[in-house]
Amino acid sequence: MTSTERFLREAIELAHANVEKGGRPFGAVIVKDGEVLANGVNEILRTNDPTSHAEMNAIRTASQKLGSPSLAGCTVYASGHPCPMCLAAMRMAGVGEVHFAYSNEDAAPYGLSTAAVYADLAKPFAEQTIKIRHDPVRLESNTDLYADWKKRQEK
Repeated sequence: MTSTERFLREAIELAHANVEKGGRPFGAVIVKDGEVLANGVNEILRTNDPTSHAEMNAIRTASQKLGSPSLAGCTVYASGHPCPMCLAAMRMAGVGEVHFAYSNEDAAPYGLSTAAVYADLAKPFAEQTIKIRHDPVRLESNTDLYADWKKRQEK
């Protein structure tokens, strides 16, 4: 058995255990240097937090363990196709590789596919189902937000 298969099996086992507890069928494992750094399951139903996906929970745990927001050198193994939010978080964290066992096509008959979200996000803002608009508001009483941040970082 390859390490990829081993870690994907672990993610699937987490997902099955989560289903047994009344949760959604998603698990994730984050590996660095061949060792499991963190894992997570989907806790949306338990927490009422729509961001409580398996991958997001594993990212939060891994970042805390490393004491850094950077997950460079890490690989994520997920039971299902990561949604756009999770994939974006992985990119923002510097994850270098992602493997998943069940595709959006596998998930579609059960209402678990995120393919429609990916398709919507690929459209220009004006054509997406959510209203997205840039309103360039600034505070006259304060310095530019980003300039202020940059200045404080240089100290």
